[in-house]
Amino acid sequence: MIEWRQVAFWYHGRPDPVLAGVDLTIGEGELVLVAGRTGSGKSTLLGTVNGLVPHFTGGHLDGVVTVDGVMTRSRPPREFAHLVGVVGQDPLAGFVTDTVEEELAYGMEQLGVSPQVMRRRVEETLDLLGIADLRRRALRNLSGGQQQRVAIGSVLTTHPKVLVLDEPTSALDPTAAEDVLATLARLVQDLGTTVLMAEHRMERVVPFADRVVYVSGDGGVVDGTPAEILRDTPIAPPIVELGRLVGWDPLPLSVRDARRRATTLRADLTPSSPRPAPTGGTLLTGSGVVVRYGPTVAVRGVSLDLHAGVVLALMGRNGSGKSSLLWALQGSGPRQGGTVRVGGADPGAQTSAQARKLVGLVPQTASDLLYLETVADECAAADLESGAPPGTSRTLLDRLAPDIDPDRHPRDLSEGQRLALVLAVQLSAAPRVVLLDEPTRGLDYTAKDALARVIGALTAEGRAVVVATHDVEFVARIADRVVVMAEGEVVSDGPTAEVLGGSPAFAPQVAKVLGPDWLTVDEVRAALAGVAR
Repeated sequence: MIEWRQVAFWYHGRPDPVLAGVDLTIGEGELVLVAGRTGSGKSTLLGTVNGLVPHFTGGHLDGVVTVDGVMTRSRPPREFAHLVGVVGQDPLAGFVTDTVEEELAYGMEQLGVSPQVMRRRVEETLDLLGIADLRRRALRNLSGGQQQRVAIGSVLTTHPKVLVLDEPTSALDPTAAEDVLATLARLVQDLGTTVLMAEHRMERVVPFADRVVYVSGDGGVVDGTPAEILRDTPIAPPIVELGRLVGWDPLPLSVRDARRRATTLRADLTPSSPRPAPTGGTLLTGSGVVVRYGPTVAVRGVSLDLHAGVVLALMGRNGSGKSSLLWALQGSGPRQGGTVRVGGADPGAQTSAQARKLVGLVPQTASDLLYLETVADECAAADLESGAPPGTSRTLLDRLAPDIDPDRHPRDLSEGQRLALVLAVQLSAAPRVVLLDEPTRGLDYTAKDALARVIGALTAEGRAVVVATHDVEFVARIADRVVVMAEGEVVSDGPTAEVLGGSPAFAPQVAKVLGPDWLTVDEVRAALAGVAR
């Protein structure tokens, strides 16, 4: 179905190829996971499938890419619309209509599908993705996760032979992600659709994948079964890391496989006492916060205290009000009721520069905060605006995503690299309270490790950090406290082990295998080291 023959690609102005000597064949009805470090070239590889690379991106492409026997260099991308459906990293950037129902129908209108068939497919897709209640909602008013499901649905309605998805579950809560992946697996099995998917949260996709294509970052590409590729890759999901730690062979690829192997391991491990929750002074107090968008109430009287040295994770299904609460706390978003105080001041009553020094916020769409021509310009401007010593932002950026060319345009960076740049820009102001909205979107496991170290350094300096995320593995590692929201209200608030370990939806992989006393591979590693001693 898809074939790359001696493919190499260079972006203009860059001496080294992003892809070099790629020889790869993907058959009909395969679900293939494309893995690799942030900025390694995964999106570039996906873009070659329908000709967006190089027809849209520019650059120089050597070799031949064919889809269903048609060479991509011989036709413009629009002529592959009936054959290849593409969902990019930023759903909002791909929307062309105003409402959910219109967006689902738009692609079929362009392909000349009859009205009766269009209506049937729209209804099927609404039900398939669980978004029937959103059909008349404005796209711009949806949460990031809801937008992502609509973007996937707009592609599914055209019934393409090939689906190309770039980070399709990055903004979805665990339950919604499982639903979407189960839907994709059903398309593969029942209709023979070929699915090519880049995803950093490999733990979600590996159980569904037939093959893994690993993009090494030096231009090379390696492919094989998940067990073959994950045996030696520098990035791997927690369940594979656990298998590597205890020497399981073959490596487990699902929780079910790991649980069957873990009987002896569970007997060897003695749960330690729960990690003590850090305590510090109150830096931010929110009381009775209410946020409305017209008749829709997004946040219903939420009260929240943020303490120095504490990492709070804000979780909940898509549309539960997490982002609206963060914007209200920062002062830039609407707040129709309640109070917010940081050191006696209301961030909402300050100028944007003053509010940024009180509360820093990294939004879901990180690129909204980038407006200059180069990475170096963005870092220099951030240092100047925040009054930080020159080089502060660049140092923070290198800790999160090293080796980013300072002369590159921010819009040319990968999603993860842009996120790292915005995080560095916001942290340069040294706010006492830091709010991060889906900060792990587009970040590989290594970049998440770096982000966790940055968050640890912030709390060690006495700051409060809030992370709104669906990434349960990241929460298990960094959070001291977890708050779960539903329909704009707080439904659960407690220590991380208590909230995550007792939840079927939010439990990390290690907890599902070994029980609620264990959340991360690092905890197991430390316990086994103690047993050995």
